[in-house]
Formats: sequence, C-alpha cells, structure tokens
Amino acid sequence: MGPRPPGGRLPGAVAVALAAVLALAGCSSGTSSSSTVAATGSSPAAGSPQAASSSGQSNGGIQLQDAYQAVIANVLPSVVQITTGDSLGSGIVYDDKGDIVTNAHVVGTATTFTVTLANSTTALDAGLVASYPDTDLAVIRLNNPPSGLKPASFGDSGKVQIGQITLAMGSPLGLSSSVTQGIVSAIGRTVSEPQGPGSPGATISNMVQTSAAINPGNSGGALADLDSKVIGINTLAATEPQTNGAAAPGIGFAIPASTITNIADQLIKQGKVTNSGRAALGITARTSFNQQFQPSGAVIVEVTPGGAAASAGLQAGDVITKIGDTQVDSLNALTTALASLSPGTKVTVTYTRNGATKTADVTLGELAAAQTSP
Repeated sequence: MGPRPPGGRLPGAVAVALAAVLALAGCSSGTSSSSTVAATGSSPAAGSPQAASSSGQSNGGIQLQDAYQAVIANVLPSVVQITTGDSLGSGIVYDDKGDIVTNAHVVGTATTFTVTLANSTTALDAGLVASYPDTDLAVIRLNNPPSGLKPASFGDSGKVQIGQITLAMGSPLGLSSSVTQGIVSAIGRTVSEPQGPGSPGATISNMVQTSAAINPGNSGGALADLDSKVIGINTLAATEPQTNGAAAPGIGFAIPASTITNIADQLIKQGKVTNSGRAALGITARTSFNQQFQPSGAVIVEVTPGGAAASAGLQAGDVITKIGDTQVDSLNALTTALASLSPGTKVTVTYTRNGATKTADVTLGELAAAQTSP
C-alpha cells in the first residue's frame, strides 16, 4: 500500500506517482474519491438561520463543520509544498528556525529544494539537513526562514484511538493546501514500502491507518486530529494488486507523531540518528527457497561479530523460520517481525541447521542507522 511516488512524491506537477506496495496486501497511490475541503473561504456564521437553512445541517453538523474549519485554520499554515527537480511532495514546519520534516522518499537523493508555504506563491530555497530512509523521514531547512513561520503542534501517539476523526493535509497531484477527511481506521500497523529513489524499501512499525484520502503529492503532509495536533505524516496509500495496482480508496498510512519527533530531533541536533529504536538481529540475510522453489525462511548470509545473533550462537547458513510465535517464510517476513519488536527484547528464534530444527534465545540489538546528509 502506498501513496508515494514513492509514497506521495509526485513526479511532475500533476503526474501520477509510482505506487508503493504493502507487505501484506497492496497499497498504492492514486486519485481517491474522498472529498477535498477548501483550505480557505467564508461561510455563514455557525448556528445562524442562514447556515442551517442553506446547508440543511443540524446544529451538530454545523458544530462538526466548525471544528473542521478550526483545525484547518490552525494546522494548514504549517503544511508546505516541497519541489525537488521535477517531483513534488509535502512537508510540515517543525520549528521557527526553518526546519521542515517530511518523508525521506520525498527528498530522494536531492540536497536542495524549493518550498512554498501555505497560502503563498513565493518560492523559498531549502537544503537537506539529513535523511533517515529506514523510517522514511527527513528534515530540510529553509535557507532564509521568513518571519511568522508557524510550527505544527505534534500529538501524543499513545492517545490515538480508532474512530478518531482525521484531516489529511498536503499537495495531492500538485493541488497545494488541500484537505481530506476520514477517521483513524487502525493503529499499530507494520507496513513495508517498495524500493525506489531515496527509499531502501523500509519496513515501518506502529503506523496509523486512516480512511482520509492520501494521493500522490500528499506524502510528507500532516494527518491531524480535531485538537489541531499532528498525529502522523502521510506516507502511503493502498493499491489493489488484483486490479493492476488500482487505488484502494480509504486505506492510507501515516508515520506516528512519536516516531517523527524522535527522529527529527536527532537529525536536527546531531545530523544523524544514533538511537533508531528499531530491533535487529545483527545479520545479513536473504529469502530461502525449498525444493519446490517456494519461500521457506530467511537464510543467514553473514553474522555481525558481537551482534545479537552471534551472541546467541546463530551462524551463516542457518535458516530462520520463526521469531517468537511469528512464522518467517521470507526476508520480508523476518523484517516485518523484527519491526514490531524493540531493542533489548528477548525472543526465541527457531531455525534449521543441516536439516535439524533448533531454537535460540536472542536478546535483540538495535538497527544501525542508515542515513544521508549533505
């Protein structure tokens, strides 16, 4: 699943993006049928007879509409459009120093960008601070930040609940300052991206699933709640594999706020990530195939000396078939299983060696940081 070209990076002003694909079902970008809410505009005063008669809405409906418009007024000024060569995406103003957080696949391999603030046509130059593709996040910085920048307010990921109303903001298909609405459909999703420019095919855990439409160009934009808090960065939209990658409306994914602030703070302060918070076995592996040429596990190609696997006695040639109670039939399955765990967790790894099934208790290490900076 994924909106992206990668995830939402839009080639050309209104070109269709490359589809991102989820590990389990397909996800891709594409135009969705969700309605777009105008970012600006006036309406009859809430509760007035004119408002009630013209819209046919109840007082409850008018109050909800007012809440939507308040969120848009509070959050949209923090959402920007990012242009990289002939591609574009979105970003969120992170602080008043001109730092902007976005998806790593939006910046790709570029180091210079053009940024357009909400409700502005002035192009501002920006440069790369650092990119961390393993969690598909990056920070860029305006060269000459204007006064009046409005940093976004990030919410508490632990308080996000299924059924919460969400508003997705960004520049889908080059339409800057666009807004779509939906709800939180699920939390704690682990999603794998396809490989592409600036993206190694990251597997990201704890993502927020939303029914708000996310289209090419939305990647890097804000997913906000009705308290005007950013609860995630729009990253992927789903595609349907059985229909040649056609859009699967109402299935989008956002990187949670806790991951955003953790990684962005490190990129800004240190220029790199030293604490990824992601579990690792300390191995290089590939998918193993059985005699019927079906994927049957993840075979270890190399063990990192002193790493988690080495300390537990795992060796090159061992085929991992299970992490805890989770079956592993491929490298992707292994990566997905590890993405749901934390460094320091002790887990039982089931593997085969010379045809015999064995187990080892492994204390997981931390994924090394793969990142780029200017």
